[in-house]
Amino acid sequence: MPITITQVRNAQSLNADNTRMDVEINHPDYGWIPYTLDPIDTDTTIDNNVVMSLIDTNFTAYVAPTQAEIDSETALQVRSDRDYKLLTEVDPLVSNPLRWADISSSKQTEWAQYRTNLLNVPQQSGFPNTISWPEKPV
Repeated sequence: MPITITQVRNAQSLNADNTRMDVEINHPDYGWIPYTLDPIDTDTTIDNNVVMSLIDTNFTAYVAPTQAEIDSETALQVRSDRDYKLLTEVDPLVSNPLRWADISSSKQTEWAQYRTNLLNVPQQSGFPNTISWPEKPV
């Protein structure tokens, strides 16, 4: 059953062509709730055309992220990827004394260097946009 929305507030554009919006809608059952208006939304419970007409031109304009903001987000993602490699590839081996003792000293050196190389990823000259991931020992 379609829900009729008659009030919106605090609309903010999420893209340059103003087709995606974050907005608060006054839901008849739940009161003011956050809502993201997106043209690819296939749910027709709320008519996005009605919401868009209520917003009209009363919204905060889209502001593209700066390169510094993009780089900061990329750096967070790269560090997260690095941490996942440490957690899933390195830690199960080096934190288990029996497994660690079972490999040769040359393999221990390779794994220790791999761990160090992963930890040093943020110090690479192209970080965060150009990463040379170290190769995992076999």
